[in-house]
Amino acid sequence: MVRSRRLELPRPFGHQHLKLARLPFRHDRTSEMPDPPSGEGLPSTGPGGYQIGPVVASAPAPLRMAWNNKPLDDLEWTVREGRSDYAATLAEMEARADAIRAGTAPEAVWLVEHDPVYTAGTSARPEDLRDPRFPVFAAGRGGQYTYHGPGQRVAYAMLDLKARGGDVREYVRRLEEWMIRTLARFNVKGERREGRVGIWVDRGPDGRAPGGQGQRREDKIGAIGVRVKRWVAFHGISLNVDCDLAHFTGIVPCGISTPAYGVTSLADLGLLVSMAEVDMALEAEFEAVFG
Repeated sequence: MVRSRRLELPRPFGHQHLKLARLPFRHDRTSEMPDPPSGEGLPSTGPGGYQIGPVVASAPAPLRMAWNNKPLDDLEWTVREGRSDYAATLAEMEARADAIRAGTAPEAVWLVEHDPVYTAGTSARPEDLRDPRFPVFAAGRGGQYTYHGPGQRVAYAMLDLKARGGDVREYVRRLEEWMIRTLARFNVKGERREGRVGIWVDRGPDGRAPGGQGQRREDKIGAIGVRVKRWVAFHGISLNVDCDLAHFTGIVPCGISTPAYGVTSLADLGLLVSMAEVDMALEAEFEAVFG
């Protein structure tokens, strides 16, 4: 593992500079960040029909102050180059969670990219696996079927929730907030939806949806799956950067088959964003949300 300097937005750099990194988190933030984009008056429209513009900082949303009770100084932040084998990563993550619980390893966040796989959560229904064209794994996390593959950033977060107040619902809310703020740095408005897990993008009126132009299409851009074992949380989030969206057709993603709800990515929204830029945004916003 190589210790790295902190990454600063918005200057991008190639993957060759992203090594396994142990990150020194700072807690001396003094400046306020501007409000995130509202979706109105943004500079231009990309090929995907979504408003886009320059990288911006996101605004803090109200979060439980009681959560912020454990320093991140020892947290290990790792960006893995190339493709990570899913089964091996899953076994390694479970072992790391055990070590965190035993006090023999620090908390960790791993940013990885997988070869194409379908993963089944504890609530997955057999009929939602439409075309098992890729390997299928029982992930052990909550939720249903999801897809991981090239062009998608998966962030596995291994955190001690007992030391942070023991509120699992608040932890999931912060994972959502992490993705929302990361997307806001690229002028994408990610949103929560009641009854639909993950982060969604409003695509506007869509004639393909039932009811024609009276319906709005909403596409999922980020997924969440969490497992908590003796108060240590693992698994985490996935964010679609520039992945093959056709690969999602082999499953019913997260059990949602309504035609008005699909999947999207930053590339599909017309944003040419590198994985390195996404990694930098994830790092900055992780500190803001969990620090």
